[in-house]
Amino acid sequence: MASIILSNVDKVYAGGVKAVNGLNLEIKDGEFMVLVGPSGCGKSTALRMIAGLEDITGGEIAIGDRVVNHLPPKDRDIAMVFQNYALYPHMTVEENLAFGLKLRKMAKSEIQKRVNDAAKMLGLEGYLKRKPAALSGGQRQRVAMGRAIVREPQAFLMDEPLSNLDAKLRVGMRTSLQELHGRLGTTTVYVTHDQVEAMTLGQRVAVMRDGRIQQADAPQVLYQEPANLFVAAFIGSPAMNLFTTTLEEDSLLLSGTRIPLPRERRPRTDENRVIVGVRPEAFEDAAFGESGLPQLEVEVRVLEELGSDAHVFFELDVEPVVVEDALTDEDGEDASLLAGRDRALFVARVDPRTTARVGSRLRLAVDPSRLYFFSPETGERLLDERAAVLPG
Repeated sequence: MASIILSNVDKVYAGGVKAVNGLNLEIKDGEFMVLVGPSGCGKSTALRMIAGLEDITGGEIAIGDRVVNHLPPKDRDIAMVFQNYALYPHMTVEENLAFGLKLRKMAKSEIQKRVNDAAKMLGLEGYLKRKPAALSGGQRQRVAMGRAIVREPQAFLMDEPLSNLDAKLRVGMRTSLQELHGRLGTTTVYVTHDQVEAMTLGQRVAVMRDGRIQQADAPQVLYQEPANLFVAAFIGSPAMNLFTTTLEEDSLLLSGTRIPLPRERRPRTDENRVIVGVRPEAFEDAAFGESGLPQLEVEVRVLEELGSDAHVFFELDVEPVVVEDALTDEDGEDASLLAGRDRALFVARVDPRTTARVGSRLRLAVDPSRLYFFSPETGERLLDERAAVLPG
């Protein structure tokens, strides 16, 4: 195992296209780090540079105690797992697992031991004599992982390894990956565009946009304390509700309803126009919400009853904010559709006992202590540092 350190790493392609821009990231020995972001953000390029499959334009990459800028992939002591499995179709599972070790001229007894150990770990013992065509997608991906495991590398690099699997298999494979990391403790860098996958797998998650890291932290920190508007919009499913409004000294206006702000939640800014973020769970059906919270009445446009909770979609007469490259398939709306709305489409996650029905009116309580504020100019989160030191 080894740490991986990227220092001011750049990648510029022909024509001046900058895919990665001044990337700084320290991945600790044994850590499971996830790189996540929208298509084109530079996450796969960063992974390929760590692997040596892409040359870096500037900066330094170190794996363990070695700077590997000019080392070929075979000398970096890493193992990769790809989206497309990359198995040899004419070889059995056993032969696929053993192939890389044979190339390294390892002793037959050691090869057999490693293959058997990996097969047992991955539940492949009954498939060793089968060829890839006779396996399911999930089984093929386990073989691809097994081929990486038998090498016992310093680090695993995984590039969207679950994206070809159906939803149920992806959930199962996420569990398997967590268990594997718990057993092996090998440093892992995992690339995905799926923020749910990132949040469930990563010990830390680095959110990327336009070749830069926006924030790198534990999943719950990203969710609870997003550093900027992009991270706030990208992390969370359903996505954070965002709108622009007028800020007064001790309150804000939300579609004609005045929301009083606790002192500790008042943003530090000289501007009275701010972008406000509200997580869906900051709303609650007033029949089940905490008493004393401000309320607003809405018309239910769409209702999703999910068993454990319910999602209520409604419109408010506020200026919507859409961070288009932060939208994912889970957001349920096409970016162009959202951008074209005159009113803001909101979603509330409410108690499943709600009596809400499509077309009916519903009173929602909103918790002011769970509001976020961002600068319309920079997108940076606005924090009230003065409130933190005020007495009482």
